[in-house]
Amino acid sequence: MSQAIRISRQFSLRSVMEAIVQGGSVSRASLAKQTGLSKQTISEIMRQLEDEGWVQETGRTSGHVGRTAVTYELVPSAAYIAAVDLGGTKVRVAICDLSSHVLSEVAEPTHPDGGRAVCEQIAALCWAAADKGGVPRSKLRIAVIGAPGAPQPETGRVLLAPNIAGFDQMDVATALQAALGFEAMIENDVNLAVLGESWLGAGQGIDNLAFIALGTGVGSGLMLNGQLVRGATNAAGELGFLPFGADPFEPESLRAGAFERVTASHGILQRYRDAAGHDATVPAIFDKANAGESAAVAVLDETARLLARGIGAIAAIANPQKVILGGSIGSRPELVEKVRQVLPLCFPYPVEIEASVLGNHAALVGAAAIGLGHLHNTLFGADTPESRISLPPANAVSMRELLR
Repeated sequence: MSQAIRISRQFSLRSVMEAIVQGGSVSRASLAKQTGLSKQTISEIMRQLEDEGWVQETGRTSGHVGRTAVTYELVPSAAYIAAVDLGGTKVRVAICDLSSHVLSEVAEPTHPDGGRAVCEQIAALCWAAADKGGVPRSKLRIAVIGAPGAPQPETGRVLLAPNIAGFDQMDVATALQAALGFEAMIENDVNLAVLGESWLGAGQGIDNLAFIALGTGVGSGLMLNGQLVRGATNAAGELGFLPFGADPFEPESLRAGAFERVTASHGILQRYRDAAGHDATVPAIFDKANAGESAAVAVLDETARLLARGIGAIAAIANPQKVILGGSIGSRPELVEKVRQVLPLCFPYPVEIEASVLGNHAALVGAAAIGLGHLHNTLFGADTPESRISLPPANAVSMRELLR
Protein backbone atom coordinates (compact mmCIF):
# COMPACT_ATOMS: atom_id res chain seq x y z
CA MET A 1 0.00 0.00 0.00
CA SER A 2 1.45 3.37 -1.01
CA GLN A 3 1.96 6.15 1.55
CA ALA A 4 -0.76 8.29 -0.04
CA ILE A 5 -3.30 5.46 0.02
CA ARG A 6 -2.38 4.59 3.62
CA ILE A 7 -2.86 8.19 4.79
CA SER A 8 -6.14 8.46 2.89
CA ARG A 9 -7.31 5.26 4.55
CA GLN A 10 -6.37 6.63 7.97
CA PHE A 11 -8.31 9.83 7.36
CA SER A 12 -11.33 7.79 6.31
CA LEU A 13 -11.04 5.58 9.37
CA ARG A 14 -10.74 8.62 11.61
CA SER A 15 -13.82 10.24 10.04
CA VAL A 16 -15.89 7.12 10.62
CA MET A 17 -14.77 6.76 14.24
CA GLU A 18 -15.42 10.45 14.82
CA ALA A 19 -19.01 10.01 13.62
CA ILE A 20 -19.51 6.94 15.81
CA VAL A 21 -18.03 8.61 18.90
CA GLN A 22 -20.18 11.69 18.43
CA GLY A 23 -23.38 10.06 17.24
CA GLY A 24 -23.67 6.76 19.07
CA SER A 25 -25.66 4.01 17.35
CA VAL A 26 -25.54 4.69 13.60
CA SER A 27 -26.13 2.88 10.32
CA ARG A 28 -23.70 2.54 7.41
CA ALA A 29 -25.92 4.75 5.25
CA SER A 30 -25.87 7.44 7.89
CA LEU A 31 -22.08 7.17 8.18
CA ALA A 32 -21.73 7.56 4.43
CA LYS A 33 -23.91 10.66 4.54
CA GLN A 34 -22.01 12.19 7.48
CA THR A 35 -18.50 11.49 6.21
CA GLY A 36 -18.99 11.84 2.46
CA LEU A 37 -17.35 8.45 1.92
CA SER A 38 -18.69 5.87 -0.51
CA LYS A 39 -20.87 3.03 0.74
CA GLN A 40 -18.20 0.56 -0.35
CA THR A 41 -15.52 2.37 1.68
CA ILE A 42 -17.83 2.52 4.69
CA SER A 43 -18.53 -1.20 4.40
CA GLU A 44 -14.80 -2.02 4.26
CA ILE A 45 -14.00 0.19 7.27
CA MET A 46 -16.89 -1.16 9.34
CA ARG A 47 -15.83 -4.72 8.55
CA GLN A 48 -12.29 -3.90 9.74
CA LEU A 49 -13.51 -2.19 12.92
CA GLU A 50 -15.88 -5.03 13.69
CA ASP A 51 -13.22 -7.70 13.09
CA GLU A 52 -10.80 -5.83 15.40
CA GLY A 53 -13.41 -5.53 18.13
CA TRP A 54 -13.90 -1.75 18.13
CA VAL A 55 -17.54 -1.65 16.98
CA GLN A 56 -20.50 -3.98 17.26
CA GLU A 57 -23.99 -4.35 15.84
CA THR A 58 -26.67 -2.84 18.09
CA GLY A 59 -29.85 -3.52 16.15
CA ARG A 60 -31.69 -2.22 13.15
CA THR A 61 -33.19 1.12 12.22
CA SER A 62 -36.94 1.50 12.68
CA GLY A 63 -39.63 4.05 12.03
CA HIS A 64 -38.56 4.65 8.41
CA VAL A 65 -40.22 3.76 5.12
CA GLY A 66 -38.40 1.02 3.25
CA ARG A 67 -35.79 -1.52 4.31
CA THR A 68 -34.30 -1.42 7.79
CA ALA A 69 -30.55 -1.11 8.23
CA VAL A 70 -28.08 -2.56 10.70
CA THR A 71 -26.80 -0.04 13.26
CA TYR A 72 -23.40 -0.01 14.94
CA GLU A 73 -21.84 1.54 18.03
CA LEU A 74 -18.49 1.66 19.77
CA VAL A 75 -17.56 -1.31 21.98
CA PRO A 76 -16.92 0.44 25.30
CA SER A 77 -14.87 -2.44 26.69
CA ALA A 78 -12.44 -2.57 23.76
CA ALA A 79 -9.89 -0.55 25.76
CA TYR A 80 -9.64 1.24 29.09
CA ILE A 81 -7.97 4.38 30.39
CA ALA A 82 -6.48 5.03 33.82
CA ALA A 83 -7.08 8.64 34.86
CA VAL A 84 -4.75 9.67 37.69
CA ASP A 85 -4.91 12.80 39.84
CA LEU A 86 -1.60 13.08 41.70
CA GLY A 87 -1.44 15.62 44.51
CA GLY A 88 1.03 16.35 47.24
CA THR A 89 -1.23 14.69 49.81
CA LYS A 90 -3.41 12.22 47.87
CA VAL A 91 -3.36 10.06 44.73
CA ARG A 92 -6.71 9.29 43.07
CA VAL A 93 -7.16 6.79 40.19
CA ALA A 94 -10.26 6.13 38.11
CA ILE A 95 -10.66 3.50 35.37
CA CYS A 96 -12.96 4.42 32.49
CA ASP A 97 -13.93 2.75 29.24
CA LEU A 98 -14.24 4.18 25.73
CA SER A 99 -17.72 5.52 26.52
CA SER A 100 -16.34 7.46 29.50
CA HIS A 101 -18.10 5.15 31.95
CA VAL A 102 -16.19 4.98 35.22
CA LEU A 103 -15.76 1.39 36.36
CA SER A 104 -14.00 2.09 39.64
CA GLU A 105 -12.09 4.64 41.68
CA VAL A 106 -9.46 4.26 44.40
CA ALA A 107 -7.41 6.75 46.41
CA GLU A 108 -4.79 6.83 49.12
CA PRO A 109 -2.26 9.27 50.64
CA THR A 110 0.67 10.14 48.38
CA HIS A 111 3.81 8.18 49.27
CA PRO A 112 6.01 10.54 51.32
CA ASP A 113 9.24 9.34 49.68
CA GLY A 114 8.25 10.78 46.31
CA GLY A 115 10.21 9.81 43.19
CA ARG A 116 10.10 6.16 42.15
CA ALA A 117 8.04 5.25 45.20
CA VAL A 118 5.22 7.43 43.88
CA CYS A 119 5.55 5.94 40.37
CA GLU A 120 5.24 2.44 41.81
CA GLN A 121 2.34 3.58 43.97
CA ILE A 122 0.48 4.90 40.90
CA ALA A 123 1.00 1.58 39.10
CA ALA A 124 -0.25 -0.38 42.11
CA LEU A 125 -3.34 1.84 42.36
CA CYS A 126 -4.05 1.36 38.64
CA TRP A 127 -3.97 -2.41 39.08
CA ALA A 128 -6.12 -2.17 42.21
CA ALA A 129 -8.67 0.01 40.45
CA ALA A 130 -8.73 -2.32 37.43
CA ASP A 131 -9.27 -5.35 39.65
CA LYS A 132 -11.97 -3.52 41.62
CA GLY A 133 -13.82 -2.68 38.41
CA GLY A 134 -13.43 -6.15 36.90
CA VAL A 135 -11.27 -4.76 34.10
CA PRO A 136 -8.68 -7.09 32.50
CA ARG A 137 -5.27 -5.55 33.07
CA SER A 138 -4.31 -6.38 29.49
CA LYS A 139 -6.97 -3.94 28.24
CA LEU A 140 -5.51 -0.93 30.02
CA ARG A 141 -4.04 1.03 27.10
CA ILE A 142 -2.98 4.37 28.56
CA ALA A 143 -2.62 6.18 31.87
CA VAL A 144 -2.91 9.96 32.03
CA ILE A 145 -1.36 11.44 35.15
CA GLY A 146 -2.24 14.92 36.29
CA ALA A 147 0.67 16.20 38.38
CA PRO A 148 1.41 19.54 40.01
CA GLY A 149 4.17 21.47 38.23
CA ALA A 150 5.49 21.57 34.69
CA PRO A 151 6.12 18.21 32.95
CA GLN A 152 9.07 18.28 30.53
CA PRO A 153 8.42 15.98 27.53
CA GLU A 154 12.09 16.02 26.44
CA THR A 155 13.49 14.78 29.77
CA GLY A 156 10.46 13.26 31.50
CA ARG A 157 11.12 15.42 34.56
CA VAL A 158 8.43 17.41 36.36
CA LEU A 159 9.60 20.85 37.43
CA LEU A 160 8.02 23.30 39.88
CA ALA A 161 6.47 20.50 41.96
CA PRO A 162 8.10 20.86 45.39
CA ASN A 163 5.45 18.71 47.09
CA ILE A 164 6.55 15.60 45.15
CA ALA A 165 10.16 14.96 46.11
CA GLY A 166 12.54 13.89 43.37
CA PHE A 167 10.27 14.48 40.37
CA ASP A 168 12.56 17.26 39.16
CA GLN A 169 15.57 14.92 39.21
CA MET A 170 14.30 11.85 37.34
CA ASP A 171 12.60 10.74 34.14
CA VAL A 172 9.14 10.35 35.63
CA ALA A 173 7.46 9.42 32.35
CA THR A 174 9.84 6.52 31.68
CA ALA A 175 9.60 5.30 35.28
CA LEU A 176 5.81 5.30 35.09
CA GLN A 177 5.75 3.39 31.80
CA ALA A 178 8.20 0.83 33.20
CA ALA A 179 6.03 0.33 36.28
CA LEU A 180 2.79 0.13 34.30
CA GLY A 181 3.90 -1.73 31.19
CA PHE A 182 1.83 0.49 28.89
CA GLU A 183 1.82 4.09 27.73
CA ALA A 184 1.74 6.87 30.33
CA MET A 185 1.26 10.59 29.74
CA ILE A 186 1.97 13.32 32.29
CA GLU A 187 0.05 16.59 32.20
CA ASN A 188 -0.21 19.52 34.58
CA ASP A 189 -3.13 18.86 36.93
CA VAL A 190 -4.73 22.28 36.49
CA ASN A 191 -4.49 21.92 32.70
CA LEU A 192 -6.50 18.74 33.09
CA ALA A 193 -8.97 20.55 35.34
CA VAL A 194 -9.71 23.20 32.71
CA LEU A 195 -10.21 20.44 30.13
CA GLY A 196 -12.57 18.64 32.49
CA GLU A 197 -14.62 21.78 33.13
CA SER A 198 -14.69 22.53 29.40
CA TRP A 199 -16.05 19.05 28.63
CA LEU A 200 -18.45 18.30 31.49
CA GLY A 201 -18.37 21.25 33.87
CA ALA A 202 -18.94 24.97 34.11
CA GLY A 203 -17.00 25.73 30.93
CA GLN A 204 -19.10 23.83 28.38
CA GLY A 205 -19.39 25.65 25.08
CA ILE A 206 -16.75 28.27 26.00
CA ASP A 207 -13.64 28.39 23.81
CA ASN A 208 -11.75 30.98 25.89
CA LEU A 209 -11.66 29.68 29.42
CA ALA A 210 -9.41 29.85 32.48
CA PHE A 211 -9.39 27.64 35.58
CA ILE A 212 -7.68 28.75 38.79
CA ALA A 213 -7.08 26.23 41.56
CA LEU A 214 -6.43 27.71 45.00
CA GLY A 215 -5.58 25.52 47.95
CA THR A 216 -2.19 24.70 49.44
CA GLY A 217 -0.84 26.21 46.21
CA VAL A 218 -2.22 28.21 43.32
CA GLY A 219 -2.13 27.41 39.62
CA SER A 220 -4.16 27.94 36.49
CA GLY A 221 -5.09 26.24 33.25
CA LEU A 222 -5.98 28.18 30.12
CA MET A 223 -7.87 27.35 26.92
CA LEU A 224 -7.80 29.79 24.01
CA ASN A 225 -9.87 29.24 20.88
CA GLY A 226 -10.75 25.80 22.22
CA GLN A 227 -7.10 24.71 22.56
CA LEU A 228 -5.15 24.06 25.75
CA VAL A 229 -2.25 26.49 26.23
CA ARG A 230 0.90 24.76 27.51
CA GLY A 231 3.71 27.17 26.68
CA ALA A 232 7.31 26.60 25.59
CA THR A 233 8.25 24.46 28.61
CA ASN A 234 4.78 23.28 29.69
CA ALA A 235 4.76 25.95 32.40
CA ALA A 236 1.97 28.18 31.07
CA GLY A 237 -0.43 29.00 33.89
CA GLU A 238 2.04 28.76 36.79
CA LEU A 239 0.10 31.56 38.42
CA GLY A 240 1.93 31.24 41.73
CA PHE A 241 5.01 32.78 40.13
CA LEU A 242 3.35 36.07 39.22
CA PRO A 243 5.91 38.65 40.41
CA PHE A 244 3.74 40.37 42.99
CA GLY A 245 2.32 39.60 46.40
CA ALA A 246 5.49 38.71 48.26
CA ASP A 247 8.85 40.11 47.13
CA PRO A 248 9.59 38.18 43.90
CA PHE A 249 13.34 38.68 44.43
CA GLU A 250 13.42 36.80 47.72
CA PRO A 251 14.91 33.28 47.38
CA GLU A 252 11.72 31.68 48.73
CA SER A 253 9.75 33.24 45.87
CA LEU A 254 11.87 31.31 43.37
CA ARG A 255 10.86 28.09 45.11
CA ALA A 256 7.20 28.66 45.95
CA GLY A 257 6.28 31.75 43.92
CA ALA A 258 5.69 35.31 45.15
CA PHE A 259 1.95 35.23 44.45
CA GLU A 260 1.44 31.77 45.89
CA ARG A 261 3.21 32.69 49.13
CA VAL A 262 0.56 35.27 50.02
CA THR A 263 -2.55 33.98 48.22
CA ALA A 264 -2.58 30.24 48.98
CA SER A 265 -3.21 28.57 52.33
CA HIS A 266 0.13 29.53 53.92
CA GLY A 267 -0.51 33.21 53.24
CA ILE A 268 -4.08 33.00 54.54
CA LEU A 269 -2.92 31.36 57.76
CA GLN A 270 -0.17 33.94 58.26
CA ARG A 271 -2.54 36.88 57.72
CA TYR A 272 -4.97 35.47 60.25
CA ARG A 273 -2.19 34.88 62.77
CA ASP A 274 -1.04 38.49 62.36
CA ALA A 275 -4.58 39.88 62.64
CA ALA A 276 -6.01 37.70 65.42
CA GLY A 277 -2.89 36.89 67.41
CA HIS A 278 -3.49 33.13 67.30
CA ASP A 279 -3.67 30.29 64.80
CA ALA A 280 -6.68 28.75 63.07
CA THR A 281 -7.19 26.33 60.19
CA VAL A 282 -8.40 27.60 56.83
CA PRO A 283 -11.87 26.01 57.25
CA ALA A 284 -12.09 27.58 60.70
CA ILE A 285 -11.20 30.99 59.26
CA PHE A 286 -14.08 30.67 56.80
CA ASP A 287 -16.40 29.65 59.64
CA LYS A 288 -15.27 32.63 61.72
CA ALA A 289 -15.77 34.99 58.79
CA ASN A 290 -19.28 33.65 58.23
CA ALA A 291 -19.94 34.28 61.93
CA GLY A 292 -18.80 37.89 61.51
CA GLU A 293 -15.37 37.85 63.20
CA SER A 294 -13.61 40.98 61.94
CA ALA A 295 -10.11 39.45 61.68
CA ALA A 296 -11.37 36.52 59.58
CA VAL A 297 -13.49 38.79 57.37
CA ALA A 298 -10.47 41.02 56.73
CA VAL A 299 -8.32 38.00 55.85
CA LEU A 300 -10.82 36.70 53.28
CA ASP A 301 -11.35 40.20 51.88
CA GLU A 302 -7.62 40.52 51.26
CA THR A 303 -7.48 37.01 49.78
CA ALA A 304 -10.26 37.96 47.36
CA ARG A 305 -8.42 41.14 46.35
CA LEU A 306 -5.22 39.16 45.72
CA LEU A 307 -7.10 36.57 43.70
CA ALA A 308 -8.78 39.33 41.70
CA ARG A 309 -5.33 40.73 40.85
CA GLY A 310 -4.28 37.30 39.58
CA ILE A 311 -7.44 37.03 37.47
CA GLY A 312 -6.80 40.52 36.14
CA ALA A 313 -3.28 39.51 35.09
CA ILE A 314 -4.64 36.50 33.16
CA ALA A 315 -7.49 38.49 31.66
CA ALA A 316 -5.23 41.32 30.50
CA ILE A 317 -3.14 38.87 28.46
CA ALA A 318 -5.54 36.10 27.44
CA ASN A 319 -9.00 37.73 27.64
CA PRO A 320 -10.97 34.62 28.74
CA GLN A 321 -14.75 34.79 28.70
CA LYS A 322 -15.00 32.91 31.98
CA VAL A 323 -12.72 32.10 34.91
CA ILE A 324 -13.62 29.02 36.95
CA LEU A 325 -12.39 28.93 40.54
CA GLY A 326 -11.55 25.53 42.01
CA GLY A 327 -9.48 23.93 44.72
CA SER A 328 -10.32 23.52 48.40
CA ILE A 329 -10.18 27.31 48.94
CA GLY A 330 -10.92 28.79 45.52
CA SER A 331 -14.29 27.07 45.10
CA ARG A 332 -15.67 28.29 48.43
CA PRO A 333 -18.85 30.25 47.55
CA GLU A 334 -17.99 33.03 50.02
CA LEU A 335 -14.69 33.67 48.28
CA VAL A 336 -16.16 33.38 44.77
CA GLU A 337 -18.73 36.07 45.63
CA LYS A 338 -16.08 38.37 47.12
CA VAL A 339 -13.96 38.01 43.97
CA ARG A 340 -16.97 38.87 41.80
CA GLN A 341 -17.43 42.06 43.82
CA VAL A 342 -13.82 43.30 43.76
CA LEU A 343 -12.70 42.29 40.27
CA PRO A 344 -14.50 45.22 38.56
CA LEU A 345 -12.58 47.57 40.88
CA CYS A 346 -9.22 46.54 39.41
CA PHE A 347 -10.04 45.34 35.88
CA PRO A 348 -12.11 47.26 33.32
CA TYR A 349 -13.57 44.45 31.17
CA PRO A 350 -16.29 42.00 32.23
CA VAL A 351 -15.13 38.49 33.12
CA GLU A 352 -17.54 35.77 34.24
CA ILE A 353 -16.50 34.19 37.55
CA GLU A 354 -17.93 30.83 38.56
CA ALA A 355 -17.09 28.05 41.01
CA SER A 356 -16.07 24.64 39.71
CA VAL A 357 -18.93 22.14 39.43
CA LEU A 358 -16.61 19.12 39.15
CA GLY A 359 -14.83 19.79 42.43
CA ASN A 360 -11.95 17.48 43.24
CA HIS A 361 -12.81 15.33 40.20
CA ALA A 362 -12.04 18.05 37.64
CA ALA A 363 -8.51 16.78 36.96
CA LEU A 364 -9.73 13.17 36.71
CA VAL A 365 -12.35 14.16 34.14
CA GLY A 366 -9.67 16.06 32.20
CA ALA A 367 -7.32 13.09 32.37
CA ALA A 368 -10.05 10.88 30.91
CA ALA A 369 -10.57 13.46 28.15
CA ILE A 370 -6.86 13.50 27.28
CA GLY A 371 -6.73 9.71 27.38
CA LEU A 372 -9.76 9.28 25.13
CA GLY A 373 -8.49 11.86 22.66
CA HIS A 374 -4.98 10.43 22.55
CA LEU A 375 -6.23 6.87 22.20
CA HIS A 376 -8.53 7.95 19.41
CA ASN A 377 -5.67 9.69 17.58
CA THR A 378 -3.25 6.81 18.15
CA LEU A 379 -5.61 4.07 17.01
CA PHE A 380 -7.58 5.83 14.30
CA GLY A 381 -5.81 9.10 13.49
CA ALA A 382 -3.67 10.05 10.53
CA ASP A 383 -0.04 11.14 10.71
CA THR A 384 -0.95 14.77 11.26
CA PRO A 385 -0.81 16.99 14.33
CA GLU A 386 -3.67 16.39 16.71
CA SER A 387 -6.51 18.89 16.42
CA ARG A 388 -9.33 19.29 18.87
CA ILE A 389 -9.87 16.31 21.11
CA SER A 390 -12.63 14.00 19.89
CA LEU A 391 -14.97 13.40 22.82
CA PRO A 392 -18.52 12.13 23.24
CA PRO A 393 -21.14 14.87 23.71
CA ALA A 394 -21.54 15.90 27.35
CA ASN A 395 -25.18 14.78 27.45
CA ALA A 396 -24.11 11.26 26.43
CA VAL A 397 -21.30 10.83 28.94
CA SER A 398 -21.88 8.44 31.81
CA MET A 399 -18.76 9.71 33.59
CA ARG A 400 -21.13 12.08 35.37
CA GLU A 401 -21.82 9.18 37.73
CA LEU A 402 -18.37 9.82 39.19
CA LEU A 403 -19.54 13.21 40.44
CA ARG A 404 -22.44 11.95 42.54
